[in-house]
Amino acid sequence: MNILLMSNTYKPLLGGLEKSIELFANEYRQKGHRVIIVVPEYPDMKPEEDVVRIPAIEKFNGTNFSLQLPIPGVLEEALGKSFRPDIVHAQHPFLVGDTALRVASKFNVPLVFTHHTLYEENVHYMPGNEEALKRFMIELSTGYANLADAVFAPSESVMNMIKERGVQTPIHVIPTGLYVKNFSRGAGRSLRKRFNIPSDAYVVGHIGRLAPEKNLEFLGRAVARFMKKHPHAYFLIGGQGPSEEVIKEIFSQEGLSERLCLAGIFKGKELIDAYHAMDVFVFASQSETQGMVLDEAMASAVPVVAVDAPGVREVVEDRINGCLLPHENIDDFVAGLEWVQKLSAIKLKKIKTACHQTANRFSMDKSAEKALAVYASLCIQGFARKSIEQSYWESKLRLMQAQWSLVKNLTKAAASAMIGLSENRTKNHELQAQ
Repeated sequence: MNILLMSNTYKPLLGGLEKSIELFANEYRQKGHRVIIVVPEYPDMKPEEDVVRIPAIEKFNGTNFSLQLPIPGVLEEALGKSFRPDIVHAQHPFLVGDTALRVASKFNVPLVFTHHTLYEENVHYMPGNEEALKRFMIELSTGYANLADAVFAPSESVMNMIKERGVQTPIHVIPTGLYVKNFSRGAGRSLRKRFNIPSDAYVVGHIGRLAPEKNLEFLGRAVARFMKKHPHAYFLIGGQGPSEEVIKEIFSQEGLSERLCLAGIFKGKELIDAYHAMDVFVFASQSETQGMVLDEAMASAVPVVAVDAPGVREVVEDRINGCLLPHENIDDFVAGLEWVQKLSAIKLKKIKTACHQTANRFSMDKSAEKALAVYASLCIQGFARKSIEQSYWESKLRLMQAQWSLVKNLTKAAASAMIGLSENRTKNHELQAQ
């Protein structure tokens, strides 16, 4: 099969979405399929085989993200005449997602869309009224999902959520997998030594992009309170982002800066070593659709304390492989950390065994096989390509229909956002009148 993966973001960014694309692409290739990845240009990136970089606007709105310029002509030239996709798989519902729909229409092949992100939780990066933008993003992603032939949801929580929002396209729960064996051993002691963390310290850990949507202010305050009660506790954080300064300020105010280790981005074996340096992993994001770092922590036999959220509840089982808190509350979070810390050696061993069992449910091989089965099923359902002579005019018609569908989807999303903005203004006027 020829598989075209298309995304607004990719390496050198190191988030869960970028990792998902790379892992699936590698697994598909190992299984004998041809994969081309279409992603934005970034400065100083070396050419990669079967990775097509297209023009992009760098550093969107002060972030590290680039926004792709959807230029079909540039893309077609880059792909060349030898590659005709059997499947087009979009990772976003806008920008290159629009291009993905046009490409699928041009070649008369199925379009698959993975609903990686709760886009409404990221509107703080965009100028404008936040509530109106949230409604816009929900409508936009829902409308795009209904233009696709299949939707992948990384978790059952996300599947149920987008169904409630009106997605009628068939949805398949396919999480991003991981190579579990790779995380079974790590040099945790060496990493502690490298960052001057005592060998007998109790290490609370977190890995991920340090951004507001990850709820890191709450997490930082909760961990700081725990550490105030436990002088031998340290906080090891892997990642970078705008919330780094917020975390530093919290720990400075509490007089805990010397026990805060902001280690930067971990890569390769160093990432595995970092997990093995931790005694417990903490997570408070409410914007995840899967939370790959939770799977990685489980594969490393590290118990997790987390706040219940979509994509989290499928991984963390309360008092089985960690502690799952029903609500965001600092006292409860501290109690969860103390519950893990006070486990006897026998109970901790059972928890670690359960962590391994959880991780095995998310193997990369299983996830790739599920995805490929959906691809194959879609191709059988009447999407066989026709000759150029037969399909020329039909291809042009489908392209026009795709363009019109995109316009309607954008218009509907914008209208919904404006209605929400109007409703908010009316409520504000009524409150002022009272």
